[in-house]
Amino acid sequence: MPGKIISGWINMDSKINIRDAAGLLARLAVGGVFIYAGTIKLLAPAEEFAYAIETYKVTGSQLSLWAAYTIPWLELFSGLLLACGIFTRFNALLCGAMLVFFEALLGQAWLRGLPVTSCGCFGSGSSNSLGYEFLQNLVFLALAYLAYRHGAPFSADAALKDKT
Repeated sequence: MPGKIISGWINMDSKINIRDAAGLLARLAVGGVFIYAGTIKLLAPAEEFAYAIETYKVTGSQLSLWAAYTIPWLELFSGLLLACGIFTRFNALLCGAMLVFFEALLGQAWLRGLPVTSCGCFGSGSSNSLGYEFLQNLVFLALAYLAYRHGAPFSADAALKDKT
């Protein structure tokens, strides 16, 4: 049977379905970006990310600091779980929801003409324009959708499902 997975591995006699391969690559790309983004923010002082959040003018300083402590961990763990294929659909949906939220923040800042010098996406060192970050997030949102739809094969979820 083409694309059949035996005990979590590809049967070497079968052909790989292009959608499944694209879903795997999308899952690894989105997971990798979230792992990187979360790690970069965790290695820096939380106040730096909190300042980046405050430049969007949607929260106060206390909520920005709380978000700066929690969002990097959420990004890191959801990225790790997505890349490993654990709770694949849930984590693809979670990463997609975070991207939609980030798009809303970027979009409102862009439309309001706020002087955001660092979007905070990859720590305080990142300094791309809001338009560039907006388009980049749209690409990752499309990849998150692909990971949601076709990312389950070649995952830990699929390996465990075959054993039960």
